[in-house]
Amino acid sequence: MSRLPFALPHCAARLATGCLLTLAIAPAALAQAPAPVAITVDLARPLGPMQPLWAYFGYDEPNYTYMPDGQKLLTELAALSPVPVYVRAHNLLTTGDGTAALKWGSTNAYTEDKKGRPVYDWRIVDEIFDAYIQRGMKPIAQIGFMPEAMSTHPVPYRHHWQPGDNYNDVYTGWAYPPKDYKKWGELVYQWVRHSVARYGEAEVKTWRWELWNEPNIGYWQGTPEEYNQLYDYTEAAVHRALPAASLGGPE
Repeated sequence: MSRLPFALPHCAARLATGCLLTLAIAPAALAQAPAPVAITVDLARPLGPMQPLWAYFGYDEPNYTYMPDGQKLLTELAALSPVPVYVRAHNLLTTGDGTAALKWGSTNAYTEDKKGRPVYDWRIVDEIFDAYIQRGMKPIAQIGFMPEAMSTHPVPYRHHWQPGDNYNDVYTGWAYPPKDYKKWGELVYQWVRHSVARYGEAEVKTWRWELWNEPNIGYWQGTPEEYNQLYDYTEAAVHRALPAASLGGPE
């Protein structure tokens, strides 16, 4: 160790010399034109069947799922894949009457009575997931968005975005953190528990659960710290209801 101070000047000198050489060489190297690259594709030479890399589809508007055209499309997508297709939809917890619209959807899964007590209604969520399960598909159950009664900024809530409008207009009350994280956690717990009761533990263990969508942009109007807190409550709730559940995200 006593020799280290005496070795440092030599190391520093060599390092400085190396840096100077690098600085001298780098401009010359950068000035050289890149070598051309040729790629040849022989379309007459088959190599074998193309294996699908994934079987996954997603969309914004969940209420189209159980309509005739939505069911027809799901049937066709399921038939394309030799393995179960995973499906991901937004707005599975968004408040509303289930009317389908562009960049919008709702299930009314969570409301509150006049005393602020939770009211759960899984009818629309069940109709969406039934359409998947009946075709051998698997949900990527996106946990979101924020119910109106729970949002810290509930007004405005329902947007009416159309092509040509400012896209930021879609980020309304559903994109905000909850007023009560414990109520949020209980909502998630009740949803997972209901899913297990309806579809069976063996089935739900094959699903993927995900919290929110792209919280790095306008889909999340809270802070990163608030999202992390939301994730903590969500993770605890999901695994309280189903310890073997797969939870990830966000995309």
